[in-house]
Amino acid sequence: MRLILLGAPGSGKGTQSQKLVERYAVPQISTGDLLREAREKGSPLGLQAKVAMDAGKLADDSIVLAIIRERLAQPDTANGFILDGFPRNLAQADALGAMLKEIGQPIDAVILMQVDPDVLFRRLTGRRTCKECGRIFNIYTSPPGTLPHCDRCRDRPVLVQRPDDNEDVIENRLKVYTAQTKPLIEYYEKLKLLRRIDAEGSVDEVFARVERVLAATLAHAAKT
Repeated sequence: MRLILLGAPGSGKGTQSQKLVERYAVPQISTGDLLREAREKGSPLGLQAKVAMDAGKLADDSIVLAIIRERLAQPDTANGFILDGFPRNLAQADALGAMLKEIGQPIDAVILMQVDPDVLFRRLTGRRTCKECGRIFNIYTSPPGTLPHCDRCRDRPVLVQRPDDNEDVIENRLKVYTAQTKPLIEYYEKLKLLRRIDAEGSVDEVFARVERVLAATLAHAAKT
């Protein structure tokens, strides 16, 4: 099971990724995490990435692809992987597809988590984090027991809003996501890899939809 997950900020992509990791015992591969790890270890690729990142730039696509390739050579990817944070544009999608084909690990499906923009906006502007225990709440959809307290840290009014969850920043993030992702949606649709998921509802309801789509995809792959 080799997947790419696409979804706007607040679509639940991270939550569903973790459920897939737990259910299918495949790793979630975050390019951001890989780059930070390579930089901290001081590997040759990490040092190349560090030069760009220290200058406030994005690491070159060739470096990112090489780091992904190294990660996919590890034993825990034998049953598949979930790729998060890459590709972000058509050039990256082409390069990724060519690399995965070369190593014999082509993508099985690209899952698009679809949520109404108004719902996304409420999810993000309502998001709060408990500074004490790290739990994430939403004052609209899943509030803690008594605001502004976390129900695990009852006596500590420490729920905070992330700086990038204010309305102006969120509006810009969603615009950037739409501009970047629309070409990728069309790209993977043409390759017949795109699977659309209604990502509204409870976590378990959405996961059940994801599993149904995956089951159909893998069953079809087994026949071909």
